[in-house]
Amino acid sequence: MAATSAAALPKRAEVPAEHRWKLEDLFPSQEAWDKEYEEAKALLGKAAEFQGKLTDAASIRACFEWEDKVSLLNERLYVYANMRHHEDMADPKYQALADKAKKLSVEVREALSFIAPEILSLSEERLKELIADPALKPYKRTLEEMLREKPHVLSKTEEALLAQAGIMARAAENIFAMINNADMKFPTIKNEKGEDVELTHGRYIQFLESRDRTVRESAFKTMYSTYAKQKNTLAATLSANINKNLFYARVRKHPSALEASLFGDNIPKDVYTNLIATIHESLPILHRYLRLRKKLLGVDELHMYDLFAPLVDEFDMEIPYEEAKRTVLAALAPLGDEYLRVLAAGFEEGWIDVYENEGKRSGAYSWGAYGTHPYVLLNHKDNLNSMFTLAHEMGHALHSYFSDTNLPYRDAQYTIFLAEVASTLNEALLMDYLLKKSTDPKEKMYLLTYYADQFRTTVFRQTMFAEFEMIIHEKAEAGESLTPQALCEIYYGLNKKYHGEDMAVDRDIEMEWARIPHFYSSFYVYKYATGFSAATSFAKQILEEGAPAVERYLGFLKSGGSDYSIEILKRAGVDMSTPAPIRDAMDVFRSLIEEMEQYAK
Repeated sequence: MAATSAAALPKRAEVPAEHRWKLEDLFPSQEAWDKEYEEAKALLGKAAEFQGKLTDAASIRACFEWEDKVSLLNERLYVYANMRHHEDMADPKYQALADKAKKLSVEVREALSFIAPEILSLSEERLKELIADPALKPYKRTLEEMLREKPHVLSKTEEALLAQAGIMARAAENIFAMINNADMKFPTIKNEKGEDVELTHGRYIQFLESRDRTVRESAFKTMYSTYAKQKNTLAATLSANINKNLFYARVRKHPSALEASLFGDNIPKDVYTNLIATIHESLPILHRYLRLRKKLLGVDELHMYDLFAPLVDEFDMEIPYEEAKRTVLAALAPLGDEYLRVLAAGFEEGWIDVYENEGKRSGAYSWGAYGTHPYVLLNHKDNLNSMFTLAHEMGHALHSYFSDTNLPYRDAQYTIFLAEVASTLNEALLMDYLLKKSTDPKEKMYLLTYYADQFRTTVFRQTMFAEFEMIIHEKAEAGESLTPQALCEIYYGLNKKYHGEDMAVDRDIEMEWARIPHFYSSFYVYKYATGFSAATSFAKQILEEGAPAVERYLGFLKSGGSDYSIEILKRAGVDMSTPAPIRDAMDVFRSLIEEMEQYAK
């Protein structure tokens, strides 16, 4: 089945079996799901058997075993119901099933909520005794985490009060979402054909990628002048979110909002500040790329609205799905036989839902439940971007596969800090393979531009966002007021610093802070830059060292969440507390620019 046009999307029932995922591997029938649902409900009723009794090793172990059973059943039921729902979002049967699973997961959260506070009410000395008890060896890490968290957990009454404040805490994020997605209306601009087209969030990037500079400039200026009209409201909303972060950091006795945010994954503050410092020292490489972009575009001044403009004449790489699979397999050969064997099985044994169909969820993801192979949802088109998406999502899938098959349930879940490493590494190896194989100068330039822009947007841009977040939180902690003017000045100054002297940094960009939803998931974006840097460093080691680096990398995939993220990476040869992985990534970026400069002569 070839990729189909939007006008003739098949109905779900018309999709051939070889292009569908086999959810039967998770539940062979609806009856099997119903049976497990009843089992989960019955298990929930056993909470009373453990409540108020978590003082000795035997009771705690029995409770943890019960918690694992309930959690795994809930995970299996939830994942299956939602993946069925995603096959056709309009199907009422699976809408209802997904809703039923969601309600169960709320019940599960409530039923398990007594465990942590009850164990944490024990003294520090008693907790240390339990950690050392051989009967609790499988749960040693859980107890160690509880001991680490103990200084930041409040009394039962205070915790209940904080939980009730949770809805208010989300107010700033919810208000921003409503302004940004529902109330904000953009004027029309002229497209390439001179037609009036309404500017929307979805169309904005398309306009910035236009070959027509007038269209790019118009979209850019219209976007930010619209946000500028709401700057007082948007500044107040962002300030409210920052004040929420400061409140929780103080209440939970963390030194700062940044450290409170990093505490969950036990990431040292140095990892965050070190990323920013190392990117600062690497800014000359970005500036060199921007000079090259200016030259290739043939413009007198490079403006902010030129950053997404295509550098290569129309170049279309048509890559059918079967060819994409073969290419990805060949590109990932450096990862060795064990990895390739699992990857090939994933391609052929019903892990992937390939093409778009009527009502299917958009985008792509990797998901699954412990004990069954992972799944990947695609909406494949026969192009380069879809081939990279395939490599990316299979990176996530194989990370889950190796974690799940080598670890018990509780240790297998890896953190978001680690999640993007395995997926981005696959993309790095695929790009290296394509660049080495390509003989067409136009194709090569297209690939080099594609990769260079990933460095610019994922490492430099996300680090600039991370630095902005750090500065505005520090100012709020020092008692300074975050007026719209202050936010604009800070943001504009960072853009000047990051983009350098050869860039005409348009004043309009000072309002960009107002449209970044990630600023309401505070201190999150740095993970994109660290994940990309760690993956690039791994790829460099694998391509240069071969087998020893592959062995370390497979060890990383098999470690899941069995230790702190920073330690798992360190054992595999990537120490994110030092500048080395980021410098490795910058070496790769520099080599790309050098190659592009050769083609630009």
